[in-house]
Amino acid sequence: MLFGVDYERARGGDKNLQGANLHKARLDKADLTGADLTGANLQGATLIDEDLTGADLTGANLQSAYLIRANLTDANLTGANLLGANLRDVKGLYAKDL
Repeated sequence: MLFGVDYERARGGDKNLQGANLHKARLDKADLTGADLTGANLQGATLIDEDLTGADLTGANLQSAYLIRANLTDANLTGANLLGANLRDVKGLYAKDL
């Protein structure tokens, strides 16, 4: 469990976070391009300026997450929970993805 972890500006490393509990984690400006976040709990997480290009967020819980200026280009959001998420100035997210 990684509850409340601060990974701000993290780079590289293992991008397999499938099923991870990142509840309220700080992931601002981390590089999660192509990351596997399938089924991850990102409820209330801070992902400001996050690069999630090509990330797999299938079934992820992004409820009340802060995705301000995040890049979701080519991200898979199938079944993701975005209820109450702050999506201000998000890139690559279209109505068809919701």
